[in-house]
Amino acid sequence: MSEAKTCDGNCSSCSKDCSSKPQKAPLQKGSKIGKVIAVVSGKGGVGKSLTTSMLATLMRRKGYKVGILDADITGPSIPKMFGVNSRAEADQNGIIPAETLTGIKLMSVNLLLQNQEDPVVWRGPVIAGAVTQFWSDVNWGELDYMFVDMPPGTGDVPLTVFQQLSVDGIVIVTSPQDLVSLIVKKAYNMANMMNIPVLGIVENMSYVCCPDCGAEFRIFGEGKTETVADELGLPLLAQVPIDVRLAEAADSGKFEYFSAEYMNGAADFIEEIK
Repeated sequence: MSEAKTCDGNCSSCSKDCSSKPQKAPLQKGSKIGKVIAVVSGKGGVGKSLTTSMLATLMRRKGYKVGILDADITGPSIPKMFGVNSRAEADQNGIIPAETLTGIKLMSVNLLLQNQEDPVVWRGPVIAGAVTQFWSDVNWGELDYMFVDMPPGTGDVPLTVFQQLSVDGIVIVTSPQDLVSLIVKKAYNMANMMNIPVLGIVENMSYVCCPDCGAEFRIFGEGKTETVADELGLPLLAQVPIDVRLAEAADSGKFEYFSAEYMNGAADFIEEIK
């Protein structure tokens, strides 16, 4: 029986290489990106942008050339966290990404809007197309690492990123509540369908640390993330507390100057990826 007759048309779960499969989007001439890490979650509000920004900042401190592609088109927050307010420009080689004070390159829809508070009221295919353009039409130059801040869920944009971008692995972000198993497994199962390696899990809002005595209070209860990570055979890369200083740094646009050890192990793990 020929391959054409046995094909069910579902490219997302097929490991075969054929002409019907979506091809990876090309980069701008002169752009070269080493590792591409997508930061995902099965739901919103768990700290994907926080995790993306912390990983990018830590890898930059290690001396690497780093970029962030903000794929959360309808809820972009990356530029504000880094205090970037300028609009993106373009030349004959494509769109020029913004740069933070420490040299992290950024591309976000907020850098293209006349007013950063304007809503992005676009349908799914248009949003997905914008993400592909952020990859193909931006002159990224040479980067050692690109981190992709994904929107929540498993819809058009994650599908586009996994199919069109050369993603080397994903980091799943979750919180300690009872929904953790559902949140993680949705993202994990989608990555498996798309043959994208899952690097590990980050648990955000794990605890609150008392500023006087240093005691840790798990206000959402004992997290189940470690249990789920063990079940899936994944490393728990970090447990990040609720830290007012971290929130203040993000709100004031001084995120890359905040220093804490919460994500050091996760950055070290990513650095070892071959």
